Amino acid sequence: MQRRTSFESKGLKCSVTFYTPDKVVSGDRCPAIVMAHGIGLIKEMGLPQFAELFVQAGFVVSLFDYRYLGGSEGEPRGQIIPAEQHEDFRNAITWTQLQSEVDPERIGVWGFSYSGGHVLHLAAFDPRVKAVVAQMPTVNAFLNSRRLTSPLELDELTKLLSQDRIKRYQTSEVNYFPLVAPPGQPCFLATPDAFNWVESTKSASEGTWENRLTFESIEHCLYYEPVPHIEAIFPTPLCLIVGEKDFLASPDLTAAVHARAMEPKSLTILKGGHFDGFQGEGFEIASTTALRWFEKYLKQA
Repeated sequence: MQRRTSFESKGLKCSVTFYTPDKVVSGDRCPAIVMAHGIGLIKEMGLPQFAELFVQAGFVVSLFDYRYLGGSEGEPRGQIIPAEQHEDFRNAITWTQLQSEVDPERIGVWGFSYSGGHVLHLAAFDPRVKAVVAQMPTVNAFLNSRRLTSPLELDELTKLLSQDRIKRYQTSEVNYFPLVAPPGQPCFLATPDAFNWVESTKSASEGTWENRLTFESIEHCLYYEPVPHIEAIFPTPLCLIVGEKDFLASPDLTAAVHARAMEPKSLTILKGGHFDGFQGEGFEIASTTALRWFEKYLKQA
């Protein structure tokens, strides 16, 4: 069973699809999983299949869009600031805790890519989080950006960002950059698999997804390191899922996080790239790994 509704975050409404198991008896309180998508992506794009698997196993799921994206309110559209998205995630957790079907002491979080970094931050600094799954997480955007782009390309981007900051200061003008584009055209996620995957899933958004993010968002992203103190995640159970051919979220950076983290922890390596956890064998492994983790640490809590 699912219903589309909203919760409030800093005076704006965030769109949420709220899933509950069909066989929940009145008065029962289930463990819950709060989920959100990666940078510039929205909840209808590949995430319902995870939510449906979790709900079939007896979990309540809150699947939401951050402010300024998808079905949520907020201007400018495509504004993606890590601290603001952390706040949205915290408010999503609070709203979920208040639902009558939910056990407020058994909350897990799931994130992908940029949101994979966000859930690591939450696991470290929000004690309400009792289990975390981060799939292809952004753990160090500073280092990752320097692998994805040449020094010359990075220098040109830095100049554009500096020029945009002057325009914003003088005129409040908002300028945009494409999130994805065909190979050879400028965009933020400049890998062929990003363009192909978005092209294959954008129709599910029913026109609410926009292929753009603000220049200000890029400025914040280039230096995003969600958890400078990995030890702060302890004792929250940490499940990391990486792709061995992921060029958008380097698996070795995530493996280094896993090596530094304290138990309980796990690291699962998929054969494919950044988006291969959404289809075929990659989805089967990623979704089952996440489900088993939540079952172990939320259902037995």
